[in-house]
Amino acid sequence: MDAAELRAMQAPIKERYKADPSAAVITLKAKGEVGGEGLTCKLETGRALAVAGLHPATGGSGLELCSGDMLLEALVACAGVTLKSVATAVEVPLKSGRVLAEGDLDFRGTLGVDKEAPVGFQEIRLRFEVDTDAPQDKLDLLLKLTERYCVVYQTIKNGPKVSVSLKRV
Repeated sequence: MDAAELRAMQAPIKERYKADPSAAVITLKAKGEVGGEGLTCKLETGRALAVAGLHPATGGSGLELCSGDMLLEALVACAGVTLKSVATAVEVPLKSGRVLAEGDLDFRGTLGVDKEAPVGFQEIRLRFEVDTDAPQDKLDLLLKLTERYCVVYQTIKNGPKVSVSLKRV
């Protein structure tokens, strides 16, 4: 796909959202089931059933998916698609590329070993490695726009309002 094809594909969508801003607001959903054997949560991914469990650093077997890894994988997926889309739009030819994310956790907080230790990622690093002949100013623009339009990156960076509830069924 080239820049013209991308613009042509997205033009009617953008026009619809300009004419009716409420059409652009969509609620994405995820659902999981707990119960059964083990400390797991079965997720409906839309493509397959995934089973998440404890990370080995908290006693898990390592056979199930780790939600922390899944967060980083979601960041890599979103950033990679965004990078490719932006590269297409601004005509930066990519011969190849890699997206890497890593994050630092202190599991003492998660396990309640140290009440002062934070729960969650203290730092996440996202890195792109690209093979291209594009000039540096185009690469700077590519990074700036990828950062700006990557939904998962912006969500992590800006910390949206989050609420939690519990309901007896």
